[in-house]
Amino acid sequence: MVSVTHALPKDDAPPPIDTLAEGLSAGERALIEKAVTLALDLYEDRLLGSGEPVWPHALGMSLICASLRLDAETRIAALLFAACDYLDDGVDTLVRDFGGPVAQLVDGLRKLNGLRVITRMTATASAPEIRTQAEVLRKMLLAMVQDIRVVLLRLASRTQTLRYYTDEPDDARLDVARESLDIYAPLANRLGVWQLKWELEDLSFRFLEPDTYKRIAKMLDERRVEREGFIDKAIERLRNEIAAVGIQAEVYGRPKHIYSIYNKMRKKHLDFSEVYDIRALRVLVDEVRDCYTVLGIVHQIWQPISKEYDDYISKPKGNNYQSLHTAVLAGDGRAVEVQIRTHEMHRHAELGVAAHWRYKEGAKHGGDYDEKIALLRSLLSWRDEVADSADWVERFKRASLDDTLYVLTPQGRVVDLPRGATPVDFAYRVHTDLGHRCRGAKVDGHLVPLNTALDNGQTVEITAAKEGGPSRDWLDPRQGYVATSRARNKIKQYFSQQEEEDLLARGRSFVTREMQRDGHAQANIEGLAGKLGFKNADAMFVAAGRGEVGPRAVQVALREAEAAPEAPAEPEIVVGRSRSGDTSDKVLIVGVGKLLTSLSRCCKPAPPDAIEGFVTRGRGISIHRVDCHDFQQLAKQHPERVIEAEWGDQAYNNRQALFPVDIAVQAIDRQGLLRDISEVLSREKLNVTAVNTLTKKGTAHMRFTMEVGGVTQMQRAITLIREVSGVIDAQRR
Repeated sequence: MVSVTHALPKDDAPPPIDTLAEGLSAGERALIEKAVTLALDLYEDRLLGSGEPVWPHALGMSLICASLRLDAETRIAALLFAACDYLDDGVDTLVRDFGGPVAQLVDGLRKLNGLRVITRMTATASAPEIRTQAEVLRKMLLAMVQDIRVVLLRLASRTQTLRYYTDEPDDARLDVARESLDIYAPLANRLGVWQLKWELEDLSFRFLEPDTYKRIAKMLDERRVEREGFIDKAIERLRNEIAAVGIQAEVYGRPKHIYSIYNKMRKKHLDFSEVYDIRALRVLVDEVRDCYTVLGIVHQIWQPISKEYDDYISKPKGNNYQSLHTAVLAGDGRAVEVQIRTHEMHRHAELGVAAHWRYKEGAKHGGDYDEKIALLRSLLSWRDEVADSADWVERFKRASLDDTLYVLTPQGRVVDLPRGATPVDFAYRVHTDLGHRCRGAKVDGHLVPLNTALDNGQTVEITAAKEGGPSRDWLDPRQGYVATSRARNKIKQYFSQQEEEDLLARGRSFVTREMQRDGHAQANIEGLAGKLGFKNADAMFVAAGRGEVGPRAVQVALREAEAAPEAPAEPEIVVGRSRSGDTSDKVLIVGVGKLLTSLSRCCKPAPPDAIEGFVTRGRGISIHRVDCHDFQQLAKQHPERVIEAEWGDQAYNNRQALFPVDIAVQAIDRQGLLRDISEVLSREKLNVTAVNTLTKKGTAHMRFTMEVGGVTQMQRAITLIREVSGVIDAQRR
């Protein structure tokens, strides 16, 4: 078992060179001694931001690296992690005296430390949407470095900081502990550095929940003598039984970690006495068949607990973790957990891809990410696993998470993007509307072209217009504005919608013009669409905009509708003479009689609106509401063509007469809003001929064109619409 609990020597004690250089060659030991001498000379009485002296921190980091059997370069980099802060030519000195790899490790650690402000903010934020960034940050820490040993150095540094806070209480340790629990402990878990993971978790938990920590520690301590006595006897008995059948096995008691016990009690709602693995054994054997033989022995000498047996050898977990787990009742009637695995399975579980991180954290990743994490673990510079450092570094550069990069918003939120992504991709990843309105970008405070490829760790700020849409140039692959399919699809959807809206407006104008040409302005538009074979008016308008519906088809359909039996009579309008002449003589016009009259589309008058007429060129008299903006502009330009008009008796008395009106509705957008408004209009037996909706920033803007018998019916409809949930306002247009 690897231990990382080396105690720091006293201030006046000589540096533990033997421990720092354990397992290294004579030449590497000499470099360790040289690094210690330089570090002692540089650091003297200097302090870190946490208040911890620099030298004890460096020594603690290096001892942790030594206990993990990392190579000499990593141990030296730990000793000299702050050297560049106190040397004018720090990098050059490190390269000259200790080699380029050591200088690169120190520089990489310095860059990684630059993320501390962001990781601290993410880990300590209370907003759920920010706390969920922890997972992305852990990936970002991996992707930010070309040498995974830099991450191990960062973990060693954080572990040493927490150790310092155990003896030097400080309010800052709460933030450090929360960040360690959210970011660094899971990161250590993923990389298989189990000893650091447990220590990070236990120390962080000790600071964050001191009462709970002390309570569990006290319960463990109260039973420690009893538990250790049982474990010793159980180990001896099991070892003898296994040896009796000729199997070589390593049997030992598993160490218990307070945070692990707390998590199990909390998640499974267990009492302390119900946690099975308070007393736990682990058995390591050489062959897989020996695992099942040992399992039989365990179940023979102790009573197995039902439903507490898991065979992860024949059915490995999704992360390839393999082991036999069982819980049994010992002679005193209390439970003990036993894990049985081969030495190879144990090595794989402790250091390889089979570490429990996925199922313990509930994360779900694809197979590609699993393979890359496996590669990261296989490339760790454990002396007994990797001989050629240069070879694994090159393999890591080619394969380690190189398809994803992580950039930051100005607020510190981490955004993951494919490699090669641009500020335009970033804008669409944050929000579709921001992507549409993107007009410029700053990367790390500097203006850059929108087709600039982003890199890991950069802060990206988008300059956006108040309104507008994307440029068609962004879809040109030769110009390199867009690298992600998400952004490309959003841009295509925008232009597709714009094209459909243009076709809709063009087709509506065409159909309306054809209806007015022969005096069919009051024809039912939905009925016309049905006669032409379309399911609704919008489909007819789009087809007309594309040129699929010609003037002749519209005229034929209108004549068929006009020839239908019992067609309602046109409303009568009384039209007077020009404002410049005598207005006492009035002429009664019914439908298309002596004069062609039509109700204007811009204001859609209906009785008893105050109206006036405007003599058009070739289209007879257009009837407007007196408050119509378009009419007022026309009256100013051509006052001689304005004539007085009023509704005749038939307009009021004919119950079959219908008038189109527009009602504008503003509401808070929600699911079912359009359905609820439509139900109101249906109950009022109002025929809706057109509906247009547009949603911006959560607010729906709707326009309904409907046929009413008069303004009174319209006003009742408006009043009912205003009572619909979420409607802010409704008014006639």
